[in-house]
Amino acid sequence: MKTIVFFNNKGGDGKTTLVYHFTYMLSELGYKCLAVDLDPQANLSSMFLSDSELERIYSQDTDRETLISGIKPLDRGIGDISSVKVQNITTNIGLLAGDLDLSLFEDKLSSNWSKCIDGDEAAFRIVSSFSRIIDKEAAAFNADYCVIDVGPNFGALNRATLIAADFVIVPMAADLFSLQGLRNLGRRLNIWKDEWRDRVLRNKAPELQLPHGQILPLGYVVMQHGIKESRPVQSYLRWANRIPNVFNEYVLGIPTNEILKVENDHNCLALLKHYHSLIPMAMEVRKPIFLLKPSDGAIGAHYQAVLRAYTDIKLLTEKILERAHS
Repeated sequence: MKTIVFFNNKGGDGKTTLVYHFTYMLSELGYKCLAVDLDPQANLSSMFLSDSELERIYSQDTDRETLISGIKPLDRGIGDISSVKVQNITTNIGLLAGDLDLSLFEDKLSSNWSKCIDGDEAAFRIVSSFSRIIDKEAAAFNADYCVIDVGPNFGALNRATLIAADFVIVPMAADLFSLQGLRNLGRRLNIWKDEWRDRVLRNKAPELQLPHGQILPLGYVVMQHGIKESRPVQSYLRWANRIPNVFNEYVLGIPTNEILKVENDHNCLALLKHYHSLIPMAMEVRKPIFLLKPSDGAIGAHYQAVLRAYTDIKLLTEKILERAHS
């Protein structure tokens, strides 16, 4: 089982939509996938679940079928992780639903990160809680892949999630702030990996299954670019062409004097186009844009856009899988 997290320091880059479509394409290709919503805003959960299911789950004051149930014993100091209900979306897709109350666990994760330096077993149990919940429920679901969505910040919740990941993919927009976010992300990932490597050596409970904290970057995806005659427009390329060198220097730690172009960059997994007209249809019928049918309203030019979206996202997914197993 491989664990893939989509993460960037800057919000508004289409990250959750990308996670949703990537998960569905994995299912299309025959893989069993567990989607994990570790963004307290729970936007991924709201994309996967119907209105009635959302109301049923989130109207409960206690015992909600979300990730909160998995950490509740730890949060109360009365035990270890507990089971989390997997929401069955399709035969091949399960969901561990997010919860706004996850943000309330942030302080405990932060303070126990420091306590791990002293080899405190309870601290290691808390910091590794999400990793162990994901492993437990993925095994029960028989998942081939876990795909994780997180919020756009460097808080303790995301740190505990990132160290649980085998791979990280960075969604990007072609603008100044995304580039700054990419620099910040690279620095922070390297710090987290080094700090966790040091802490694992201090663990006094060898039977406790801890994440390895590999967090291997697979590449980046540039979202929502403008096109003209099937090629990116110049105003877009002005910023997009700065991404390859920043990714190399700050994320991979291998700066180069060569001026790279995004269209030829090995680390660029895809340049995904706008599909504005398809989004309302997809939201209405609760399915990814590449599975829209004429009966959903995707006719004529819209249906041609559906076919292009299927091809684009399939190519992206296959590239990610190839790199994850290389």
